[in-house]
Amino acid sequence: MIRFLLDIIYVLLMIALSPLVIYRMVAQGRYRQGWAGRLGWPPVRKNGGYCVWIHAVSMGEVNAARTLVAELARQDGVEIVISSTTDTGLDRARQVYGGNHTVFCFPWDISWFVARALRRVRPDVCIMMEGEVWPNFTAQAYKMNIPVVIANARVGGSKGWPRYQKIAALVRGMFSRLALVLAQDEVHAERFRFLGVRSECVKVNGSLKYDTAQVVDEVAGAGELAEALALKGERIWVAGQTGPGEEAMVLDCYAELLKCNELKDLRLVMVPRKPERFDEAARLILERGYELVRYSEIKGAEKFVDSFGQPVILGDTMGDLRKFYSLAEVVFVGRSLVPMGGSDMMEVAALAKPVVTGPYTENFAETVRLLVESEGVEVVADSVQLGVVVGELLEDTGRAARLGKNGREVIIANQGATKRTVEAVLQLLRQA
Repeated sequence: MIRFLLDIIYVLLMIALSPLVIYRMVAQGRYRQGWAGRLGWPPVRKNGGYCVWIHAVSMGEVNAARTLVAELARQDGVEIVISSTTDTGLDRARQVYGGNHTVFCFPWDISWFVARALRRVRPDVCIMMEGEVWPNFTAQAYKMNIPVVIANARVGGSKGWPRYQKIAALVRGMFSRLALVLAQDEVHAERFRFLGVRSECVKVNGSLKYDTAQVVDEVAGAGELAEALALKGERIWVAGQTGPGEEAMVLDCYAELLKCNELKDLRLVMVPRKPERFDEAARLILERGYELVRYSEIKGAEKFVDSFGQPVILGDTMGDLRKFYSLAEVVFVGRSLVPMGGSDMMEVAALAKPVVTGPYTENFAETVRLLVESEGVEVVADSVQLGVVVGELLEDTGRAARLGKNGREVIIANQGATKRTVEAVLQLLRQA
């Protein structure tokens, strides 16, 4: 009865939101792909043997699953299918996994859509990345004796956790159906227990993102990017994964830094977190009186930036952020000067780059704690302090190098979650 009522609510929501969906399809080019999967018609799996369905809701989770997919793919007789929800997540999944694995859109959480998708895919284990739990999906999987695992599990601190606390009594039945939760740390493990996951089914496993953070000194393609944008030999500050309001703060800091004689040649690269904000950031850069170069207009073209001048670079392409990070002398990791929970900084630390972040980092609290304890990150209170600290790191290269080295050592020390996750999944497969 409860699932029937939930289906009715979902259908009513679909009807109510359909004008917005249609508008975004027409005006913004979103939601134009993956409809077969959304309606519960993913490709039929015809092979025998074990099957693991991995769901990564968006691009961040798709990237976090890379080492897990690679390690599971090495196991004999294990087939992997991958789903995502967002357009950027699907594009990234197809780019990274499409050549070897089936990729499709995750079904809407309506009982008959979910049941049909499960029958067509026939998974032996479903792995949901980080915190993606849906009541009808878990109910149908439980009914079909398909264990559902939450890998790299966390409950978001800034929004997700307060919301779940308010409705804990309503969701405990859903969480109690989970076969296994592999939490990033004890804080998140305790949250899942509170929400109804049986204690024996919750294990602290570490974060997969430590394993996906590649410890290298050079990133493939970064040299070509630097040449195309006339960044070779330049002093570069990268502000990556920025959120609403932060681009203005960064540009204010940049203006102050350029007043210092030692930093007059400093170049700024800005990369907003969400693609739909690229145009907004471009307009802001021009309004502040800077020349602007959009990397999307250079990438893949027989075109190069004039080496004269000092334009701000807008990284408005997907999949190139790590290349920009590898060129930086200092990196600011965004969505942290505004209350948005922060962004993943492991990738930057693995490159041994000095990392600066703001005070709002609840979604990555454990990583920030470890980095702070090891003096591998600078946490600033506001945009004024951001400018001061970035300037100090640019002028004191020894301090910047120590910060980067310490950060990299934290990443190396915390790797290994992939191996533990695969061992747990294989144990479930052997019980299937």
